[in-house]
Amino acid sequence: MFNIILFEPEIPPNTGNIIRLSVNVGFQLHLIKPLGFSVDDKSLKRAGMDYMERAHFNVWDSLEECLSNIKGESIYSVTTKGKTCYSNIDYQKGDIFIFGPESRGLSKNIREKYKSIYMPMRSEGRSLNLANAVSVITYEVWRQLGFN
Repeated sequence: MFNIILFEPEIPPNTGNIIRLSVNVGFQLHLIKPLGFSVDDKSLKRAGMDYMERAHFNVWDSLEECLSNIKGESIYSVTTKGKTCYSNIDYQKGDIFIFGPESRGLSKNIREKYKSIYMPMRSEGRSLNLANAVSVITYEVWRQLGFN
């Protein structure tokens, strides 16, 4: 198992899609306040569909609180300003991945505190959609762990 942290997510359908992904892939999902929506939001439930009933995710008041309550091998900040391409790392069971808010990404402080990784993109783009970025990282980690 590995952990995905959404730091201050803003868009309910993105989080709903990630909740659905977490059920199907088996990672632990953590949401860091403030959230840009209520966990009872209709659009979050619509995107999560019937997976919401099977989903287990934690909502934390701060990143520090979250990280002090979960254990992991390595902590990665996923950012367009990352230093290492996500596919050039050997991931381990229990790794932790932090994704930033849709409108502004992760702060410089978080990017510098943890190993920063990126996904290659053409220069015309600003960033990938949050749910898509989580999917790319999730499937690479899961593949490396033998889809177990």
